[in-house]
Amino acid sequence: MPDHIHDHAHHHGRGGTPTQVLMAEHELILQALDALEKKAAAVQTGAAPDRAYFEKAVEFLRTFADKCHHGKEEDLLFKRMADRGFPLQGGPIAVMLHEHEMGRALIKGIAEGTAKIGTDPVGAKQIAENAKDYIDLLRSHIGKENNILFPMADRVLSAEDQADLGMAFEKFEREEMGAGVHEAMLNLLQELKV
Repeated sequence: MPDHIHDHAHHHGRGGTPTQVLMAEHELILQALDALEKKAAAVQTGAAPDRAYFEKAVEFLRTFADKCHHGKEEDLLFKRMADRGFPLQGGPIAVMLHEHEMGRALIKGIAEGTAKIGTDPVGAKQIAENAKDYIDLLRSHIGKENNILFPMADRVLSAEDQADLGMAFEKFEREEMGAGVHEAMLNLLQELKV
């Protein structure tokens, strides 16, 4: 098993605090962004877009980055931070939520561009532009979470909060995502990194 998958399996669920689990997921999302950036740049310079590739990229971003990862942040971590006095309206959490929404709109743009491949020449431009904006947004967003928001979370959350969230993350993974989805997403990531 490649090291990075092994490391992630180690972090995932069992090892580490909730913010460490989320940071391990950020590493995987950044790998996907690096791969997507190369393909989007090629399209920008005139390469014909590979429909199957961008469909896989959209699937990974929607399922892993948004539903699995942002789902844990929004439904679990941010709510617990709010219980500990962080405002949900205004302040860093509001910014993160707004950026998640912007990200969803940009993924939709990539998906719409991908659906046009072969029928509408504007599809390639739509993919390239939305992918670039999404990559820029998410890299900056991940930096803010890793360096600002997560350290804040670790300061305000008690050991009991951390343990509760760790269990809630595992439950979310099981019940919201379903068995095998995480492994399927790791496999999909390997396909994106060609």
